[in-house]
Amino acid sequence: MTIRFVVQGADGTLRRVEPLGAGPFVIGRHSSAHLQIDDDLVSRQHVRIEAFESGFRLIDTSSNGTRVGEAIVRQTHADLPYGASFAVGASMVLVERNGASSWPPPPGGDVFGTPAAPSVRRPTRVSAAAPAPSVPAPRPSPLNLGGPGASAFPPASRVAPPALPRVDGVASPSVVPPNSANTEGSASRAPSLAPASRVMGEAPRFEGEGDLRRQIHATLIENLDLAALEGGQLDDPSMRPRVLAALRRIVKQVDERIPATVDRDRLIGDLADEALGLGPLERFLTDPTISEIMVVDPESIYVEKNGHLVRTDARFTDDDRVRACIERIVTPLGRRIDESSPLVDARLKDGSRVNAIIRPLALRGSCITIRKFAATPLTLAKLVEFGSLSEEMARFLVRCVKAKKNIVISGGTGSGKTTLLNVLSAAIPADERIVTIEDAAELRLGQPHVVSLETRPPNLEGRGEYTIRDLVRNALRMRPDRIVVGECRGGEALDMLQAMNTGHDGSLTTTHANSPIEAVSRLETLCLMAGLDLPVRAIREQICGAVDIIVQQSRFSDGSRRVTSVAEVGEVEDDGIVKVVPLFEFTRGKDVAGGKVAGRFHATGYLPSFLDQFQVLGFVAENGRWT
Repeated sequence: MTIRFVVQGADGTLRRVEPLGAGPFVIGRHSSAHLQIDDDLVSRQHVRIEAFESGFRLIDTSSNGTRVGEAIVRQTHADLPYGASFAVGASMVLVERNGASSWPPPPGGDVFGTPAAPSVRRPTRVSAAAPAPSVPAPRPSPLNLGGPGASAFPPASRVAPPALPRVDGVASPSVVPPNSANTEGSASRAPSLAPASRVMGEAPRFEGEGDLRRQIHATLIENLDLAALEGGQLDDPSMRPRVLAALRRIVKQVDERIPATVDRDRLIGDLADEALGLGPLERFLTDPTISEIMVVDPESIYVEKNGHLVRTDARFTDDDRVRACIERIVTPLGRRIDESSPLVDARLKDGSRVNAIIRPLALRGSCITIRKFAATPLTLAKLVEFGSLSEEMARFLVRCVKAKKNIVISGGTGSGKTTLLNVLSAAIPADERIVTIEDAAELRLGQPHVVSLETRPPNLEGRGEYTIRDLVRNALRMRPDRIVVGECRGGEALDMLQAMNTGHDGSLTTTHANSPIEAVSRLETLCLMAGLDLPVRAIREQICGAVDIIVQQSRFSDGSRRVTSVAEVGEVEDDGIVKVVPLFEFTRGKDVAGGKVAGRFHATGYLPSFLDQFQVLGFVAENGRWT
């Protein structure tokens, strides 16, 4: 089996390349690449193509990423059918099997379905928040972004070095296969291919790297006068090509100070990310298998990948670059971080939640924690498919939302409370007015009538602060049908309970607790933090009258997240204890191979006290069976 690349250059010219051998095939700027594209925006080894019978795998190894349709593939892979195209720098590349049907191009057009010799604009900055570059649209094709279990094709098994490619029928000069033993220097040696994921152990360092990176950064700022630019100007798509070009010139001037083993393209890409984006965090923000990013200090960056914490090879140049990254996040939101206010909650443009803390509170240096927001919102069906809860539990919770039951989602940090809150909120009918209240806006509700409120910290004079409690009180004057509070962690819990008890049924919130019984105690403690001298019995009566259902969410040792209990809050018993009745539970069994947690979901046999309301709404038949 052979394949062929059809390449449309920035000027609209077409050429074909028919590489020999079984692959994998390399596309890049280096002369050893099977398909060489001379473009400053193309890395030396930008993309690796692995061919299979049913399609091909595109593995991005670049510092800028590769565009496939509307998606940016960066340091991961995508599985595509033959006939699909993708953007490498300012060029479009189409992959055909056996050079079949698309050459020569049809009259009046080309294989990409665009007019002949179109004007193709150079790609804009490739990052999580940047707008997509303007390139000809590829043929519609299913896109499978890389990740465990995501592959549509078998893993690569070819180990033979690729043969010499032919460019437009002419054999290219001598090609040094990737990973060859040639050690004469970086100019004559083919750079080794970077793996599809950069999540690995500690990367090799060289003496004086920190000083050199600081010198390059200072020279870049001086050459392009970046210090005089506003934050919005740094986000201009035209800035990244200018910065990359300037960095290539600067790195070339200090090339003798950089060991031959260092990947220049990666170094340039990292420096560009630090100058314009979030530095080494950029590549993790575009990796769909990473759910959380944790910067411990400039030298230590961890990620949560497929439920497990992994230390990465990424690092910042110094603490100043981490501070600059934090400033780039919080400044557009009107927030600040300095020695007088050394911690802040914020969000990225895609909704990802950010917490940052600096010296003197963070002793090892500036610390950043990013909880990524999924590009594709989860649904209850997906959670059932993932094994987070059973189908029966999902149906019951949806009916509780539709029946306007007040729900509190309880769990530990990182257990998935906000995700479940977002999923359950999607079941609220579209004709209701919803007010959401959060510290950092994360909820993404699809209903048309949603009012989103976000807290505000005090200004430099210590004024202008608006807390969740302030917003809950104000929400009661906004004629809401439902109030959704991202998390109750203080005196606002009392205001939330009062709202639930005064005609705002069907409201939802989350809190930190390890079980439904502890969640009741937690709400009681939070109400006492409101500063009102209320007897404990009165607070418990308030909780029983307001909260109908407590959903317990837990995170297990294998990284999985499950709903471990769904319980109904009953009445205050004679001894003053709040009665909590479990309706569904998860019983853990013996762990299977690999440490994966096993168990089963089951109903306890207790029936909810509001079963008659379900019958009136048509959720339960007269014979007691669920409809």
